[in-house]
Amino acid sequence: MPGCTDCGSQANAADASNPAFRRVLWLALVANFIMFIVELVASQLGDSMSLQADALDFFGDSANYAISLFVVGMALSARARASLFKGATMALFGTWIIGAAAYRALVGSAPEPMTMSAVALLALLVNVAVAILLFRFRNGDSNRQSIWLCSRNDAIGNVAVMVAAAGVFASGSRWPDLLVAALIAGLNIGAALKVVRLARHELSQPEGECELGSSAQPTIEVR
Repeated sequence: MPGCTDCGSQANAADASNPAFRRVLWLALVANFIMFIVELVASQLGDSMSLQADALDFFGDSANYAISLFVVGMALSARARASLFKGATMALFGTWIIGAAAYRALVGSAPEPMTMSAVALLALLVNVAVAILLFRFRNGDSNRQSIWLCSRNDAIGNVAVMVAAAGVFASGSRWPDLLVAALIAGLNIGAALKVVRLARHELSQPEGECELGSSAQPTIEVR
């Protein structure tokens, strides 16, 4: 396309040379991996399926941030393929959580609500901080959008875990915990479908086509 020859490489260079973007990705990676360990231990101590679901979500996000750091500055096609992989892992985690929650519905017991609420509050603070840092990078190609969607969904999931803890405390039942685990799974699967859909669109573009977010192609915004 006229005037489009170098726009993809210029956008890649902008990402690769943007120290703020890389720094935010590193902070998000470290924060998510630490919270994965914290929530995994807490989910076992508190016998909470929603905390376990959130812990696996943190692990998946850690891997996603690591992949994003690896592909920053690469061609759009390489970043889109990375997004396809990330979308597949998000969907896989969501599917596994639904299956585990269904099993726990048959054989599980009520979790410990105090552990759930305390750890969920800590996770919420971490995710809100990461989401604030990532907010200005939320639009653009599928790789950037997947990063933002992960952080946004985590914060929503943490609030839901706190609501589940209140429900468990009030009812003495495991069902609020299991319902929130299913909600977290649904968020992961929904975000995965969005990321995969956008990545497939990017891969369908002709070689040399401008990247999403340039003046020659519409930017698909995430809200």
